[in-house]
Amino acid sequence: MDAAKISDGFFARLLRWQRLRVVLVAAAVPTALLAAGWESPYWVLVTRWIYIGMLLLSVFTLFERWPRRLPRWFARWALQVVAVVATIPIATMSAYALTTIGLDPPWYRDSDRLEGFGVFTFFTLLVAPWITVSALIRQIRGEAEKQALAFELERSEYQRKALDARIRLLQAQVEPHFLFNTLANVRELVDSGSPQASAVLGSLIAYLRAAVPRLNDPGTTVRQEVDLVRAYLEVMHMRMPDRLQYELHVQPATLDLRCPSTTLLTLVENAVRHGIDPSEEGGRIDVHVDLNDADCRVRVLDTGVGIAPDGDTLGTGLTNLRERLSLAFAGNARLHLLPVRPHGVCAQAEFPAQRVVS
Repeated sequence: MDAAKISDGFFARLLRWQRLRVVLVAAAVPTALLAAGWESPYWVLVTRWIYIGMLLLSVFTLFERWPRRLPRWFARWALQVVAVVATIPIATMSAYALTTIGLDPPWYRDSDRLEGFGVFTFFTLLVAPWITVSALIRQIRGEAEKQALAFELERSEYQRKALDARIRLLQAQVEPHFLFNTLANVRELVDSGSPQASAVLGSLIAYLRAAVPRLNDPGTTVRQEVDLVRAYLEVMHMRMPDRLQYELHVQPATLDLRCPSTTLLTLVENAVRHGIDPSEEGGRIDVHVDLNDADCRVRVLDTGVGIAPDGDTLGTGLTNLRERLSLAFAGNARLHLLPVRPHGVCAQAEFPAQRVVS
């Protein structure tokens, strides 16, 4: 079985058109140069050159893979060159022997044929090593290009895995941040003895049952994000019905676009936590999702306390979100905060509009 595989591999490499073409060209050039003053028939001249070329090509091909192991000090390319050069006299002699069968005297006793043999041998020794070396250079260059391509593909795969791991790490930081904040809101209602605590807790349980499986997804759609945000705002509205109003404005064309998990939720949660909660009179949150040229634009406007003059514009959640967007869209996403008059904040994220293929 191994011998059959080796044989198949040898003939497959030997009969490649690129190699056969070199033999035909190498045979055609000296034939054209010598044909005018050659006494033997034209077909004999062509046959000898092709025969010698194929024999040298066979030796070149054989020593590409055999023997499988060589001493470290002896390079395979050197073995191939030496083998081709050493085969030239043998190939020329056998070519003359096969094309002069039955002639008397034998070719090695005929001065004209001996002279022709010398011309064949000299010309082949002059040209064949250079053809061999050039073939080896092309072969080495091709192998180097293939290896470089393989390394590049492997590096890209490692980068992709590292990126996925980084996104999942950031996502893992989002999950407890959101869950603990939401549970803290329920605890406040319980501690204050609010009669809404039980209803809010029930809504929260229903929300978490639907939301938690999505938190581990590396990517979702705008539609899923909007459903998640609507459920979250319903829970927050039950907690503070007189202090929070909200409305969602979503362009239908954006619903099937790719949206990194919890992108919209993070913006809305940030508006509730840092805008509406600290405000005595509460406020309103408006969520807008639309297309802006080739980008999907997400805006969350709140009429809360606004940005503190000496405060940090991006907290932990938004800083995390900015990095996740940058990783997910290879740096082609933007996130910034803008003040809203007379008070409030507009958190705006823009990223390439990529439709999710189901």
